[in-house]
Amino acid sequence: MVEQVAGDRAAVPGTEVTMPQMGETVTEGTVVRWLKAVGDEVAADEPLLEISTDKVDAEIPAPADGTLLEVLVEEGDTVPIGTPIARLGGTGSPIVEHEHEHEPEAQEPAEPTAAPTPAGAEPGPSGPPGAGARPERVGGNGFLSPVVRRLAAEHELGPTDLRGSGAGGRITRDDVQAAIAAAGAEPPATSETAAADRVLPRGVQRVPFTAIRRTIGRRMVASQHEAAHTLVVTEVDYARVAPVKEAAGLSWLPFIARAVIDALAEHPHLNAHVDEDGLDVHRSVHLGIAVDLAHEGLVVPVVRGADRLRLRPLAEAATAMAAAARDRGLGPDDLSGGTFTITNAGRYGTLLTAPIINRPQAAILATDGVKVRPVAVPLEGGEHGLAFHPVGNLCLSFDHRAVDGAYASAFLARVRDLLQERSWADEVAR
Repeated sequence: MVEQVAGDRAAVPGTEVTMPQMGETVTEGTVVRWLKAVGDEVAADEPLLEISTDKVDAEIPAPADGTLLEVLVEEGDTVPIGTPIARLGGTGSPIVEHEHEHEPEAQEPAEPTAAPTPAGAEPGPSGPPGAGARPERVGGNGFLSPVVRRLAAEHELGPTDLRGSGAGGRITRDDVQAAIAAAGAEPPATSETAAADRVLPRGVQRVPFTAIRRTIGRRMVASQHEAAHTLVVTEVDYARVAPVKEAAGLSWLPFIARAVIDALAEHPHLNAHVDEDGLDVHRSVHLGIAVDLAHEGLVVPVVRGADRLRLRPLAEAATAMAAAARDRGLGPDDLSGGTFTITNAGRYGTLLTAPIINRPQAAILATDGVKVRPVAVPLEGGEHGLAFHPVGNLCLSFDHRAVDGAYASAFLARVRDLLQERSWADEVAR
């Protein structure tokens, strides 16, 4: 259960629910879905909404018993930590029909008029930022934000033409688009709605980015922009690993992770965080292992103190973290503090992967597909013969600000040698 930091536990009118702090470095959160509608009764610790941050997706519980009086932040909106997002009250408290009860009423003119615009300035509403931007209530439980109201007005759609599908009956842009489509009209590509509401060619469907997709995008672009990405690749013969892996009922990943941890002990500058002025080299290996969330996104839970775990406990810890990630059961601490990351694309049979570094770490290792291939093996007398062994690539992306190619290549060669030469049966038995 994520600790809710919003408001008092007492159910009194006007208790605020705020965007909670979900990690030391998290500065904002996105409301993904409201699990309750305005007017619903809620119990303390009952899930109230889902949020997404750049660290974690989580259900946020209600801080007290009561009624959901007011929703202040719409689904899909991103706000800073500590921003009020809802208001709870006791049974019988008045339901607030407007999102910002303390804002003055916006006076709508009988006919649209335009205020004089200074030379060189873009036309727009007068007054302070946000003035007149309060969502407006229409018939039933429908709410209209300014953009949605403008889009509806452009197509002469009134309250009786629209049915709200958002939280508390809120009318969303998609609801207006559906009404437009039902009327046989096409939405205009205005300057404000062109990106989201542009007319697409026949046969093209727009799939909006989810909150987690946008977060991943921001983080990956930032990593590419800030880190000096360089890639080195080596081929690994898993002939000594394969029989032990099969007997132990394990995947390739824990063997690779165990070799990475030992190689980091000899090459500690890759077990580090990087900034413009230097490296923060960590003694312990806090190993991040990327987990795919059914192709909806990617998270990187961290196995803390992985260097203190032998192979089987390491495999169990990684499996437990992956299961918790897929069940949305991770907290912010489970996703922070990693010092090195492994991403496992190899289960799809990939040949070569160039992963993006998980900032502020110095490096990330990608495992590629392991396939049985012909390899040359030494014979007595200095000759070589042909054998068929399981072989796959390991790909290391590293930040060239942290180390040079020779250092990174030496590390990767050590990982390869450990996988090819270690007595893995002894490792499993420990």
